[in-house]
Amino acid sequence: MRDAVLIAAQSGRALAQAARRAGLRPFVLDLFGDEDTLDLAEEHRVLPGRFGMARRGAEAVLSGLDVLAERAGNRTLGVVLGSGFEDAPRLMARIAARHRLIGAGPGTVAALKDPGLFAALCARLAIPHPSVTTDPVEDRRGWLMKRAGGSGGSHIRAVTAGRAPPDHYLQKRVTGHACALNFLAGGRGIAVLALTEQWSHPSAVRPFRYAGAIAPGRGEPASLPTKLFTEITAAVARIAEATALQGLASADLLVDGETWWLLEINPRPGATLDLLDRRPTPLLLQHIEASLGTLPALDPSPVDAAGSEICYAAQRYASMPPLDWSDFTRDRPRAGSLVARDAPFCTVTASGPNSEAVKQTLRDRAGAIAALLDGREDTHGYRHQAAEHQRAGRAAGRPSGR
Repeated sequence: MRDAVLIAAQSGRALAQAARRAGLRPFVLDLFGDEDTLDLAEEHRVLPGRFGMARRGAEAVLSGLDVLAERAGNRTLGVVLGSGFEDAPRLMARIAARHRLIGAGPGTVAALKDPGLFAALCARLAIPHPSVTTDPVEDRRGWLMKRAGGSGGSHIRAVTAGRAPPDHYLQKRVTGHACALNFLAGGRGIAVLALTEQWSHPSAVRPFRYAGAIAPGRGEPASLPTKLFTEITAAVARIAEATALQGLASADLLVDGETWWLLEINPRPGATLDLLDRRPTPLLLQHIEASLGTLPALDPSPVDAAGSEICYAAQRYASMPPLDWSDFTRDRPRAGSLVARDAPFCTVTASGPNSEAVKQTLRDRAGAIAALLDGREDTHGYRHQAAEHQRAGRAAGRPSGR
C-alpha cells in the first residue's frame, strides 16, 4: 500500500492533485468538498464554518484530522497545511502534538504572519516593507486596512477613522507591479521555483481580491533585471533563515522600476501550486524533502508558460445544476451545492508558449465560464485586470478563497 498524507486547507484540491502526482494517497479536510477534490481524495471530510475558521473551528479541525489519520492507517507521512492557518499558530501547535507537520512550524508562522513581528524582522534585516500600525492615521487614503493572518485580497479594506479593529492592522500604501517569488526553503538558503505574475479581480467591496497567476516559460525574457532579482532572492533567503522556514512558500512583492517592497511571506503551498508542479520530480515530494531540512536539486523549469484564474460567481446559486465541465476547469462545485454571489465558482487553467498567449487563453476560458453561468453566447464578460493582490478570504456562503 502506498503512503498516505493528510491535507487540511481551505481548499484541498490542488494539494490532493499534487499528492496523487507524487504517488501518495491524499486524505483531505477542507471547506468545499468540490467534485474534483472528491475524485482525487482517498477520503474526504468537509469542515463547517469559515476560513480563517482555524481558531474558531479548532476542535472540528483536530477531530477531522484524527478521523482521517485513523482511516489512513500507520503508513501516514504527516499533515500538509494549506491556506487558512496563517492566523492560528496555536492550533498548528496542537496539530503538531498529534500528527507530524510537513512544512512550516507554528513558531515560523507566528513570526511571519504577525504584522508587528514581521515588520520588525524586515527592518532588522534591511528589507523594504511598508510601514504598519494599529494607531489612527492622519491621511487615511495613504493606508490600507488588513486582517492579521489574512490570506488573499478579500480581507483588504479602505481605512476607517480611529484605531484598527481587533485582529486588524493598517499598512501604508505602496505602488508597483504585483509578483511573487515561489521557492523551497530548507536548512540554509532557498531554491527558487518561479517568479509568477499575479493579478486581482476587483469587486465593489473587495478591490484587491486575488484572481490568478502566470508562471513564465523557460525561454521568456526575465521580468526583472538580474541585479534586482538577486537582491530580492537574497532578502527572502535571509527571512527564511531567520525564521527557520521549511518547505514550499512564496513571497508577495510589489516592484516599481528599481524599487521593490516585500508585502508578506506565505509559509505554505499556495494558489500557484498547479503552475509550479510541472517539473519531472513531483513538487510535493520536494516539499517533504525541504521540510526535513534538505534543499532538493530542481529539474529545469518547464518550457511552456502556465496560468490559472479564479472565476467568481456573479449571482447566488442555492443549488448548483449538473454541468459538463471542460478539462481546463478545476475546483468544480458539486451539483446541489451552494455557491454564494461573489464567491469563487471554479478555476480555469491554461498553458502555452509564452505568458501573453496564456493570458489570452485564460481570458477566453474565463469568459466561457461566465457565459455558461448566465446563458450568454458572449464570452467576453469576465475581464482580466492587473492590480495589487493578496490571497483570498471569505464571502458569505462558499468561502471566497483557496
